Amino acid sequence: MANIKIDMSDVSWLSRSALLLGNDGIDKLQSKHVLVIGLGGVGSFAAEFICRSGIGEMTIVDGDVVDPTNRNRQLPALATNHGVSKAAIMQERLLAINPELKLHVVNTFLTPEKCREILESKFDYIMDCIDSVMPKITLLGTALEKNIPIVSSMGAGGKMDPTRLRITLLPDTYQCVFASYVRKRLNKLPNAAKIKAVFSTEEMDKNSMIMTDGSNFKRSAYGTVSYLPAAFGGACASVVIRDLLGLPIEMAERPARISHKTLNKRKNKNPNRS
Repeated sequence: MANIKIDMSDVSWLSRSALLLGNDGIDKLQSKHVLVIGLGGVGSFAAEFICRSGIGEMTIVDGDVVDPTNRNRQLPALATNHGVSKAAIMQERLLAINPELKLHVVNTFLTPEKCREILESKFDYIMDCIDSVMPKITLLGTALEKNIPIVSSMGAGGKMDPTRLRITLLPDTYQCVFASYVRKRLNKLPNAAKIKAVFSTEEMDKNSMIMTDGSNFKRSAYGTVSYLPAAFGGACASVVIRDLLGLPIEMAERPARISHKTLNKRKNKNPNRS
């Protein structure tokens, strides 16, 4: 079999993207550095979409290994690689897509200490694809402190309808239990409204919940279907790409009935607030 040489400087593989984004858009993306934390059902697809966009530099973070239950929804998970590092699998896959990609791999779970260490580096955008509340809070809070743009994926479990996905600022999310947990823990931060969130307005199937052993800050999990986490990953990637290129993003508005209910609750807690 003849050896095939790859021209490492060839960007013709992005020609279809250039038709939509323009050559200037491709050049801009190649100059950016995106951090993706969490390589599960949402994050693995989000990372690949970012890579295929032509981003020049990426850092991926995940300390988990492939489990048989991951195969219904996670990009790295195959019947042949149970027990293998997700970060290592994604590293090989992303570099096979774009050998020119400047890729940094952090094969560890996100602790508060590790979060601060990672965010000492310079990033143009962060993708939060963590599905555990406390590590997510740590990441979002640290990103806000350092004024790094971030998009956060909310709850994808227990849902099946991809047409119900919405993008908005974190304080304006609604009908998402996971988002409400995150909002409550960040509501004292004055700049929490800088966080863009991808969420679903679909009611969660609570009967699909199971309890876990509590490892990695996760005490429960909800049933999932193959395409829904990938749809979340695509929506998150779209926010990053459009923001980096300065393209408009339509933000979902919280329904008036929900806004009114929330406002009344705030007034009851603080009667002197106008």
